[in-house]
Amino acid sequence: MTYCVGILVRDGLVMIADTRTNAGVDNIATFRKLHLFEIPGERVITLATAGNLSVSQSVMSLLSDGIEDPVTGELETLLSVSSMFKAAQLVGRAVRQVYEMDGAEMEKHRTGFDVTILLGGQIGQGPMRLYQVYSAGNAIEATQDTPFLQIGEPKYGKPILDRAISHETELIEALKLGLISMDSTLKSNLGVGLPIDIVMAKRNALKAGITYRIQEDEPYFRDLRERWSAALRAAHQAIPHPPYVEEAL
Repeated sequence: MTYCVGILVRDGLVMIADTRTNAGVDNIATFRKLHLFEIPGERVITLATAGNLSVSQSVMSLLSDGIEDPVTGELETLLSVSSMFKAAQLVGRAVRQVYEMDGAEMEKHRTGFDVTILLGGQIGQGPMRLYQVYSAGNAIEATQDTPFLQIGEPKYGKPILDRAISHETELIEALKLGLISMDSTLKSNLGVGLPIDIVMAKRNALKAGITYRIQEDEPYFRDLRERWSAALRAAHQAIPHPPYVEEAL
């Protein structure tokens, strides 16, 4: 299992992903799931992957090596497409191509073809966009009404984002809330684990402003976890008791 979240707000994009993969309690490994494709000043594109590791690695290899354009016959990569919408289409084509190569054999061996991808970024003067690409190669896009997308294990971190994130949230606050969302998932799901990778990009900067890995002993994240736990305890203690309980007691 994994947890990845992308948050697109007025001032830019935050992408966060854990690195744990496991095939049982005694077979745990660390693999990078957050990837950056960048030509500073021209484009910044970042992808987070969840699902079957072999499928997601094959998709990433195709996106790096290039996929033949069915019209022109030329190889297309994330560094050559002309818009984020075409980047989402390219990722979808890569997913379908991997399915054509491996899907039947995986199903024959009762291994599900499972992959989802978050794709976010900006190309040239086009808009900054955030997509979620599914196993069928189709995609949905984040909007001002729904400015975040999650893949992997979303349920533990979603309530925090639902309550606190809006399109107008400051970029640094979006990063903080994304980390709190990740902490809540780490706390409740052993299939998600450190290290955590972060990419943050300002709108129209056309480069990654932050690429960072949070390790086990990272002081800020440890402090954030402790402060959030303390804040939750203080908040629930500050709420009055239900009046019907007071009367019963």
